[in-house]
Amino acid sequence: MAIELDLPTEQLHLVDRLLDLTIDEDIGSGDATTLSLFPDPGSAQGDFTARQSGVMAGGGVVARFYARLGARFADNDAAVTVEALKRDGDLFKKGDKLLRVAGDAAVILMGERGALNLLQRMCAVAGRTRQYADKVAGTRAKVYDTRKTTPGHRVLDKLAVRAGGGANHRMGLFDMILVKDNHLAKYGGPAKAVAAARSRSSLPVMVEVDTLDQLREALPAEPDYILLDNMGPDTLTAAVGITDSVTGEKGLKRPELEASGGITLETVAAAAASGVDRISVGALTHGAGSVDIGLDFV
Repeated sequence: MAIELDLPTEQLHLVDRLLDLTIDEDIGSGDATTLSLFPDPGSAQGDFTARQSGVMAGGGVVARFYARLGARFADNDAAVTVEALKRDGDLFKKGDKLLRVAGDAAVILMGERGALNLLQRMCAVAGRTRQYADKVAGTRAKVYDTRKTTPGHRVLDKLAVRAGGGANHRMGLFDMILVKDNHLAKYGGPAKAVAAARSRSSLPVMVEVDTLDQLREALPAEPDYILLDNMGPDTLTAAVGITDSVTGEKGLKRPELEASGGITLETVAAAAASGVDRISVGALTHGAGSVDIGLDFV
């Protein structure tokens, strides 16, 4: 099946900048080895094959990468076609074929490393996310990413999180108001900060609280979300109870509650069992590593 990268225009621009940088830093003016050995390479076909199990992510990114590579070095953005043998989100095992590339052999060869770097990282993020998502299955909680991403890779990291069964937090500082501890230290209490944000912006508002007293103070301001920072399972359970009680008794809008801070695979199930709506985990994207995948000509 052919694959497209379905993203908003502004995100596609960011992806294209990353893909162009990948080409610039790895290929530059051309692949000296390929040009020397194969001055007229003709056509070829190859499969991206898994060397270990994982979760598929990044097929559309690889296709877009080869399109930009073909446009630059073959004057043809269709010089190489990329076919998805696994869809984003599919589980795969060692030996499975994930993508098939066919067309200009020189373009395939010079793009091998760049395509693998992108694909291996995205599959790793998707696989890490799936591990966390499986741990909270059956609860009301959903696992969210954070802004702890490698510069330039945020759009791809967040695509991979979705492929792994997670959800995306804000893309950046521009699409949600998140009042954190340093904002509160500068501005005042959570209720005052939420009210100020509401008066100046129509964006969703999240406020971070460190204690149950701060939670009680924040609830009357009716933020959209409350981030419960570094709270253990018992405190999270108490926070859910307080939120349900206060909002129910006073007829307030109930905010979604998000657990965050130091949550691991070993602790995420307990956090979810507390009744929170969201769990944000920086580890989904930072330090995810890479999945072993190779390109084999056939």
